[in-house]
Amino acid sequence: MTVRIGLLGSGFLSTFYMQGLQNVAGWEIPVVASPSIEHARAFAQKWNISEATADVHGVIGRKDIDLILIAAPNFAHKDLVIRCARAGKHVVCTKPLARNRHEAREMLDAVQVAGVLHGYGETEVFSPAVMKAREFVDRGGVGKVLTVRSREAHSGPHSDWFWKKELSGGGAMLDMGCHTIEAARYLIGKENKIVEVIAWTDRLVHHDRTDAEDNAVLLMRFEGGQLGQAELSWTARGGLDLRNEIYGTEGVIFTDVTRETPIKVFSRSGVGYTVEKAESETGWLFPPVDEAWTYGYREEMRHFIECVANGRTPRETFADGHIVNCVLDAAYRSAESKRWESVEGEGVG
Repeated sequence: MTVRIGLLGSGFLSTFYMQGLQNVAGWEIPVVASPSIEHARAFAQKWNISEATADVHGVIGRKDIDLILIAAPNFAHKDLVIRCARAGKHVVCTKPLARNRHEAREMLDAVQVAGVLHGYGETEVFSPAVMKAREFVDRGGVGKVLTVRSREAHSGPHSDWFWKKELSGGGAMLDMGCHTIEAARYLIGKENKIVEVIAWTDRLVHHDRTDAEDNAVLLMRFEGGQLGQAELSWTARGGLDLRNEIYGTEGVIFTDVTRETPIKVFSRSGVGYTVEKAESETGWLFPPVDEAWTYGYREEMRHFIECVANGRTPRETFADGHIVNCVLDAAYRSAESKRWESVEGEGVG
């Protein structure tokens, strides 16, 4: 079947979704919706989408839509997902699923009661490098995984709303930490629960821009004794920095998709856009060959389209997003208490 998608959002993330959908078969986007009709029209023209609208809720209710793809700000996720569930629409929502575990629980309950397909848009575990790492883990190439250490860093978000804790739900730890938590679960094994965490957060640079943290360190202890380590930053210069280190009893795997690229460019005059969060167009540059594929957007979109077409449960669902929010809530409690905190939340595992 051709999966007909209603795209909610016309900004930075929606552009990556459109790039990810290229070379993926079996989909069509008849409409894009945004609260700003001007943004929606410009986006529709750029991507050859036939209809643009500011009626976001109207798109959810359309009979000719199979899947709602949510690329909206964090504060809008819960309301949009609940509306999708009530309309009987399959839904994919970007990360983080919600601003906290209570919102995430409401969203998970809504889609489960409605019986609709739900996908959690966590790109890190669809990155080809990370999937290849998992393949070597599954082959036993590094023995038993003991520690996963991850770094997600850049100089700060694109959108003004993300700097406001009330709207976003948190700072760098929520924004970037959701990636590293799910990477650790994916590489260590979801059958192992994260039982407790300890975290440090601080605002080191962006005092005038945000009331949230711009740097964080997070440790996660799994019930099998494994450890997940995450370094998160909104103050890292030099562009996006995405790394994982997987240490096992018989080996180690490193992934680095933003610095160890197969192409390097030196330019005095400037080359234009090279990579997300790049701070310069001159000097030595390290552009990924295919950014949407490198980050995981293409494989993520392919997977969700195939799941809707074939009635198959995705490997990343709202249950995973809920767990991530439970871990993050515990991490924020730990940052306040300066102690290890248990991960709380029904169904965490």
